[in-house]
Amino acid sequence: MNKHIFFLFLTGMLMLVFTSCGVNSYVMFKSADEEVITDSIPLAPSEEYRLAKNDKISLKLYVEGGARVIDFTAGVNSDGNISQMTRDAALDYTIRPDGRVELPVVGWVELEGLSIIEAQEKLKNLYAKNYVAPFIQLEVTNRRVIVFPGSGGTAKVVPITNENTTLMEALALAGGITERGKAKNIKVMRQTDEGRKVYQVDMSTIDGLMYADMIVQANDYIYVEPTKQLSREFLKEITPIVSLISSAALIVTLILSFN
Repeated sequence: MNKHIFFLFLTGMLMLVFTSCGVNSYVMFKSADEEVITDSIPLAPSEEYRLAKNDKISLKLYVEGGARVIDFTAGVNSDGNISQMTRDAALDYTIRPDGRVELPVVGWVELEGLSIIEAQEKLKNLYAKNYVAPFIQLEVTNRRVIVFPGSGGTAKVVPITNENTTLMEALALAGGITERGKAKNIKVMRQTDEGRKVYQVDMSTIDGLMYADMIVQANDYIYVEPTKQLSREFLKEITPIVSLISSAALIVTLILSFN
């Protein structure tokens, strides 16, 4: 009877080991074949970037067709003229959740959903009521992608300062694919009108060079799947549990020996 109790105890402990084991539990975005797109991957945006909620924009306003620049940070000089500013003096303005942004002089303007060119043209018409031949320069300053290059603790938020930033550039800015990263399994997760789509590319061979020039878009998630280390992770997980079982087994053995 005592042997049966001991056997049941060991069986229960072993079940605990395997059910609580977290080997490679850090691996994210596991997917089935039908959930990823491997063909007809868009290498360039189908349309221009559209301004969205929470975008931060930098606005520069030149008058007289670009001859002079308006300084919104300094206001009006004592002689009644608008003072000039340098490039570094530009301020950021945030598009609110309702799609509007509050700008100097013209007040609240709805910009959500417009391309950069469309927004510049709209602001040009608005500022034309107060300034002579306004020339507008608009830039989104908080566009970024999130890159997971293949191992824990190395993820980075990469700002998009270039309109045509490629997948290769984004990976390079994040430090490149780590030693544990799988170059043959890189997922680009992109928000679309139909929800997030997952594009899977293989850059492990020269044939994948075409995907290196894939243009990334704001708020893309770039995930390089890490190589699984089954033996190392399993030993790491099981060592403390085996130690616990050994101690418990010793205690049970001592108890049974006295019976």
